[in-house]
Amino acid sequence: MTHKITAGFPWIISFFVAVGLLYPPLFTWFEGDLITLGLAGIMLGMGLTLRGSDFVQVIKHPKWVSLGLGMQFLVMPFLGWSLARLFDLPPLFTVGMILVASCPGGTASNVIAYLAKAEVALSVTMTACSTLAAIVMTPFLTLLYSGNQLDIPAAGLFYSTLKVVVVPIAIGVLINRYLPESATKITPYAPPTAVLLICLIVASIVGQGREIILNSGMVLLAALICLHFLGFFFGLILSLLLVKNWKVAKTIAIEVGMQNSGLGVVLARENFSNPSVAIPAALSSLIHSLMGSFFVRLFKNKEGSY
Repeated sequence: MTHKITAGFPWIISFFVAVGLLYPPLFTWFEGDLITLGLAGIMLGMGLTLRGSDFVQVIKHPKWVSLGLGMQFLVMPFLGWSLARLFDLPPLFTVGMILVASCPGGTASNVIAYLAKAEVALSVTMTACSTLAAIVMTPFLTLLYSGNQLDIPAAGLFYSTLKVVVVPIAIGVLINRYLPESATKITPYAPPTAVLLICLIVASIVGQGREIILNSGMVLLAALICLHFLGFFFGLILSLLLVKNWKVAKTIAIEVGMQNSGLGVVLARENFSNPSVAIPAALSSLIHSLMGSFFVRLFKNKEGSY
């Protein structure tokens, strides 16, 4: 049963999203601290599958992290700017598109890496590194491509990463190390639990932004689909060419293709008076989660070198 839930991730999340759009109150109660706790629970489950040696292996291959960060902060913002021009988006949507493309990786990418049987330790390391780099890179890139000033809440950004990603995973790793029997009993239930929690989170975000999603237009939707698809595509192809390892390549592709859209929404609302700037980030959360779920189905069993 647990395997069927994990394997059916794309269809389950699609169902949750559809219901969230049709009847938002069914999921909008899952918000605020519940989302934080849900993400922390997912990270704890991933930590139970990790060992300290997994992170040592990542440290031994700094090229993997550098490659992912390079594509995240060089390729994605350029794609965001280029696609906004190609689709002739209005100025406010253009700024929002560039903003979300300049955001770091989020916890959703760690979840997808986990479900896709990718290098979870690498994904977590990249998320942490990109989040710290975003303190400088996100405002700089948004300013560079859109000409708008943006202030990053650095302390809050760091605290959120520590609370939602680092601490729960560290607890999971410690349980795996010192209470292996307990970890063995819990681990089989971690993937389906992660599926259900991420579905609740995405459905809640969709329900809360229902009017924005229905009224924002198909052009913006098409531009965002292209942005995330190209992020996954270039992340996978370039990584395969340079590292020649499927497991590493799909990890980098997931990290490049999925941004911290929730952060994008918060930054847009706090730094721009017009709420339209937040619309691309709100839609992005839905799109990259769906794309990530299908990525799991396509590349879950792709591993090793070629």
